[in-house]
Amino acid sequence: MVALPGVDPSWSAYLDVPSTSTADAPGTSHRWHYLDNGAGADGTPVKGTLLCVHGNPTWSFLWRTYLAAGLPEGWRVVAVDQLDMGYSARTGVFRRLEHRITDLEDFVAALGLHGPLVTVGHDWGGVVSLGYAHRNREDLAGVILTNTAIHQEPDRPIPAPLRLALAPGVHGLGTRTTTAFLDVTLALARPALQPDVRAAFRAPYGSAADRRGIANFVSDIPAGPSHPSYAALTSTAEGIRSLDVPVLMMWGPRDPIFSDPYLEDLARRLPHADIHRFERASHLVQEDADTAATAMEWLTARAVAVAPPADGPGAGPGADPEAGAPDPTGEDTPYSPLGQRLRELAAGPGSSATAVAEMTADGPRTLSWKELDDDVSAVAAGLAALGYGPGSRVSLLVPPGLDLTVLIYACLRIGAVIVVADAGLGARGLSRAVRSAAPDVVIGIERALLAARAFGWPGKRISATTLPAARRRALRVDASLGDLRAARADADLAEHAAPDDDAAILFTSGSTGPAKGVVYTNRQLSAMRDAVESTLGLGPGASLVAGFAPFALLGPALGATSVTPDMDVTAPGTLTAQALADAAAAVEATVVFASPAALRNVLATSDELSSAGRAALGRISLMLSAGAPIPLALLESVQDLVPAAALHTPYGMTESLLVADIELDGVRRAAAATAAGQQGAGNGVCVGLPVHRARVAVSPLSIGGPDRDAICEATGAPTTQPGVTGEILVEAPHVKDRYFRLWRTQQDAARTTPWHRTGDIGHFDAEGRLWVEGRLGHVITSAEGIVTPVGLEHALQELDGVRLAAVVGVGPVGTQAVVAVVETAQPEGRGRRGRLADTDLAAGARAVARDRGIDLAAVIAAPALPVDIRHNAKIDRAAVGAWAAVFLSGGRAGSL
Repeated sequence: MVALPGVDPSWSAYLDVPSTSTADAPGTSHRWHYLDNGAGADGTPVKGTLLCVHGNPTWSFLWRTYLAAGLPEGWRVVAVDQLDMGYSARTGVFRRLEHRITDLEDFVAALGLHGPLVTVGHDWGGVVSLGYAHRNREDLAGVILTNTAIHQEPDRPIPAPLRLALAPGVHGLGTRTTTAFLDVTLALARPALQPDVRAAFRAPYGSAADRRGIANFVSDIPAGPSHPSYAALTSTAEGIRSLDVPVLMMWGPRDPIFSDPYLEDLARRLPHADIHRFERASHLVQEDADTAATAMEWLTARAVAVAPPADGPGAGPGADPEAGAPDPTGEDTPYSPLGQRLRELAAGPGSSATAVAEMTADGPRTLSWKELDDDVSAVAAGLAALGYGPGSRVSLLVPPGLDLTVLIYACLRIGAVIVVADAGLGARGLSRAVRSAAPDVVIGIERALLAARAFGWPGKRISATTLPAARRRALRVDASLGDLRAARADADLAEHAAPDDDAAILFTSGSTGPAKGVVYTNRQLSAMRDAVESTLGLGPGASLVAGFAPFALLGPALGATSVTPDMDVTAPGTLTAQALADAAAAVEATVVFASPAALRNVLATSDELSSAGRAALGRISLMLSAGAPIPLALLESVQDLVPAAALHTPYGMTESLLVADIELDGVRRAAAATAAGQQGAGNGVCVGLPVHRARVAVSPLSIGGPDRDAICEATGAPTTQPGVTGEILVEAPHVKDRYFRLWRTQQDAARTTPWHRTGDIGHFDAEGRLWVEGRLGHVITSAEGIVTPVGLEHALQELDGVRLAAVVGVGPVGTQAVVAVVETAQPEGRGRRGRLADTDLAAGARAVARDRGIDLAAVIAAPALPVDIRHNAKIDRAAVGAWAAVFLSGGRAGSL
């Protein structure tokens, strides 16, 4: 065997294995090639053995990172070349699935492998490894799977690439005569394989004779019940349902062969499995992502074959005892279903009062508490009649308003799990989110159903509106919301909201990477309602204008009347002052929630307010804004528009809607503390004190590595000491349960028990108030030390002509140059591309930075900075930093 990248030559070994397979004559032996990292060969104890099985047309080289990762972790890793594949013997006979499972059993026996044994499989090697696991449970300690399939639905065709490879005129030519099948498989890697890696995968398959196993493997795909290997596949598929060992599934969702439906099938058969989808990975997920490190982390976390460590994560000297002490706030939290108050108000004396309203061109559309509860019951009955109930995932792609409110509470009533992803994620982002959630049904407006058809989203389809029959057939719609409402005979359904069952998967904004699905249980949603009520005083009798969907949807749970203003919810900056006032007048609102971007446009259009509109806003007693740090100057301007309102800027995230809260007077006091030089005050945005039943701490920052060549990390023990900058940690009964099918991401976020690591950075001041300084991934590591962006950005936004500012690092970690990119009101004729800032602006920006002890290497003016769609306020600093690096190097940076 030639030298291979990433493979220690000592790993390569050969073994003559007696065959017991019915494919071979009695007494036959075959020479197997395998890679073995040799852990334990010197007598050192090992934790167990990973038995890695490749698929078609790869070989044991696929598992090289596992062999390397296993050594320091104490795991022996053995990766086989299946017979007729890789450097193992060409047997000259057709080996079907049943034979290959027996072959693997023969190899394990000949090598003398014993438990604890963890099978690891990919592609058709996943099927073979599962067949072995099913038949050999005595020594089995765990199962790891990457993109594979164990079952083929009879009414679903096999993947198109495999259909093509099986076609009579293509099969022999594409799989054996030429290297086409091998080349296409290797081309699926994202990013493309390095030339030496590509050559290594091709090395064992140089001739047509060498590729006979590739051709036979393709021919052995059980495309239907009549196929000779169908019985073996079905036996394994059904048998694994009773596997009771830990299971990890790592998936590349961009795989055009074994796509998400196969993952969903495996998840149903192995419901206890941990799952991690590497969002950008394809079929060769081992090449596209670090699955080996994830596997090693999982083996430790799940204590596969070994006892768990004595000290939990995050323990260490110097921890703040008060900050780190466990606080059992979950199961002890008083629980009532999220929809309980809705049912109580619908049955009470105020049942005819308005519960929800929606602004339309023809005026407000409203439902009373009784009407809302009746509609919820009818829709719940309709969903139940179609077979949806506890655990069903229902993707809701309906704009905020009456229908979405009804659908959410109907799903919760039957125990279904609502899946909510913003249309603001864009077509691709939304599609990625919906596919990752694998819904059983998608309920949407026509535009969403068009996307479902175009992108091939999973699940049945229900239209939010009544469609013509032809349109309904074209979009493959099974029912409409009207059809659901017609099932009123069984409308009095019992509540199915078990406290610790999953209730919702809410997707993040995608402003810091692919949107993540955040899972909440019913108990956690009820705790969220309680936190909002206790912190902000929202409850029965309140009337809320919600320019932010979560607060609109919490309205019925709080017993508060809520109204959705006339705006594009995917673009908060479209909310006008008059639209806000009209919504407030429709329900005599006392509370308003709007994002900073929405408030900016409200202020910009305030001159267009009618006198009635000004009066409606004058009745507002509470104004809430969140989603991004809000400058004091903006709050002061908003106060002039709602003079009777207490202005609050709660801090939170999708993973915990509320973490801390502060009102305008508190912001003013924080500013005064900064001016007075109070310990910990300044350098960020003050977001106040933790909310009801929440605890907050920070994990101090460090630049990893002795040569300062690692990224900035938060590794310190949790603390609440003033002036210590670190990653913000939060624990509360209303913090999410986990990330959906992102096991490794969840492990990272929860590695400091019992805290959720937010990814935000900040510090406390002497009064115990929390200050937010930015995101962990946006910390600048200059030669002078760590620089956080938010405080300087807000100071720069006080300069004349600056609308928005981003502070980013350019250059190597540890010696990054600090660069300011500012969004300005650019004169006409100057183009839409960036330019070095004018002398006065650059001088002003540098002076502001020097006051904070920061030297700006450059000040760049740009016509627009990229912001997230949900809030129109979170700057994509990663994109800005990459753009600034190209711009400053003289490259063609283009427009941001």
